[in-house]
Amino acid sequence: MTTMTEASVREFKMPDVGEGLTEAEILKWYVQPGDTVTDGQVVCEVETAKAAVELPIPYDGVVRELHFPEGTTVDVGTAIIAVDVSGGAAPAEPRPEAARAAEEPKAEGSGSGRQPVLVGYGVATSSTRRRPRKGPEVPVQQASTAIQTELNGHAPVAPAAPAPAAPAAPAPTAQAAPVTAGRPLAKPPVRKLAKDLGIDLATVVPTGPDGIITREDVHAAVAAAEPKTPEPSAAPAAPAPAAAPVSYDTARETRVPIKGVRKATAAAMVGSAFTAPHVTEFVTVDVTRTLKLVEELKQDKEFAGLRVNPLLLIAKALLVAIKRNPDINASWDEAAQEIVVKHYVNLGIAAATPRGLIVPNIKDAHAKTLPQLAESLGELVSTAREGKTSPAAMQGGTVTITNVGVFGVDTGTPILNPGESAILAVGAIKLQPWVHKGKVKPRQVTTLALSFDHRLVDGELGSKVLADVAAILEQPKRLITWA
Repeated sequence: MTTMTEASVREFKMPDVGEGLTEAEILKWYVQPGDTVTDGQVVCEVETAKAAVELPIPYDGVVRELHFPEGTTVDVGTAIIAVDVSGGAAPAEPRPEAARAAEEPKAEGSGSGRQPVLVGYGVATSSTRRRPRKGPEVPVQQASTAIQTELNGHAPVAPAAPAPAAPAAPAPTAQAAPVTAGRPLAKPPVRKLAKDLGIDLATVVPTGPDGIITREDVHAAVAAAEPKTPEPSAAPAAPAPAAAPVSYDTARETRVPIKGVRKATAAAMVGSAFTAPHVTEFVTVDVTRTLKLVEELKQDKEFAGLRVNPLLLIAKALLVAIKRNPDINASWDEAAQEIVVKHYVNLGIAAATPRGLIVPNIKDAHAKTLPQLAESLGELVSTAREGKTSPAAMQGGTVTITNVGVFGVDTGTPILNPGESAILAVGAIKLQPWVHKGKVKPRQVTTLALSFDHRLVDGELGSKVLADVAAILEQPKRLITWA
């Protein structure tokens, strides 16, 4: 029987699956200890603040250990699964945290140099090497549970105890807190955390591989800077009672943890509502001719097999209105104090999914023909319903449409998607009495609502865009004359 060594075990770490995200929740494991895995095989599904993503393993071997159960939220860069790559050996007993932590740097440096990647991302053909550590690594004071909980929003996970370099004599002359020459090594999320907490990275002692500063190092620096409260010399007169556990009637209440897409949506909407001054304008319009055009397009051979509905023509009408009023397609750069006018339209479509509201967008929608736009809309909706929308599909939107009419709602006052200047809400299309050619007749009518950022879109510009959309839907032939 082959004996496994620590050097033969590879640790697969949680990758950044969404451009700067710091954590992900493990939704489902597709493998168990003892299973054989191959390069590129999907081993688990995780949910970030933006989407659900399947993770492939980047090497062959036998699963030795799953470090976290389903439902656990794990920081990016944390090992989630151990795989024995020696070939055919049965999994051994789970290793202690200290052994696993001491072994991780060797695992990263061994092998062919291939890095874990997502499906479709590919890998570099040449191997990469980390920059060498520029300063000695020394132990740092760990932050208290209370302080870390307050900063992170969750209880910290105790780091593994480092293996002693020599069990005998003490270290001769340990250096004081080292300061690395040049720019300290840290990932972008860690740099942002340090900036938010007011910590100078040059003063932080790194404990990560090759001298990289980790989130724990930043929290430790915060803890070290906190003044310690002296304990009272005498016993308090009346000690505070321990907090009673929160209880509720499970038969009358259900509590759902706020995490993943819902947590990100809530944070984004609060940030948008209290950052951008919203203005919403409304218009009620007769869309009878638009519905007739929809029926005609369904019979057109050019649209065979494509999804043709009123939303398609509403989207095209908005794109035409943006072309006529390009300043509506912009964003506010607070740091640079500039208005950024976009010469392209990534059209967002708000989609309700079991995991919450997401807003994927159609890239370069302004350059698409009507059949191409119909195809893109169909793919976007199908992917969202299956829960397979990628993080990239939700990046870089410029303007959004939300169709509340599918729920029978007349209209609403939509909140801007962060980073965008306008969002159009489409209400239910209903048969109503309407004055048409001087007579009251039953017509198909809907109400549109346009919310915009009043810092960069004034009432005139917002009104022009909304009026143009309404005019096109009332007389769809304007799609030809105005496009």
